[in-house]
Amino acid sequence: MSTLLSWAAFGAAVRWWQLGIQMRPFFSRETALGYPLYIGAFGAFGYWLQGVEMNQTKILEERKLTLLEKRRKAGLGELKGNWGPTYPVEGVKGVGGSEVVVV
Repeated sequence: MSTLLSWAAFGAAVRWWQLGIQMRPFFSRETALGYPLYIGAFGAFGYWLQGVEMNQTKILEERKLTLLEKRRKAGLGELKGNWGPTYPVEGVKGVGGSEVVVV
């Protein structure tokens, strides 16, 4: 809800700025209709954007659970911090012939 109100307030500020650039009076009969239009348009945009954000968050959470389940089934264990499991890469030699470990 706060996102919606923030975008609506931004719409009012945009109208205020537009009238200031045009050097027209902020509150008069001719300019009064613009405020509700801008507030409504930017409020609708904020409502749409909030839905997009919620949908993306849900998709990312589902994807994270899918990846964690794949790792669990592969026997790689749980994530440790932000790095994940470590395991050696077969057939790849590092400097001095030591085995390379992927983190």
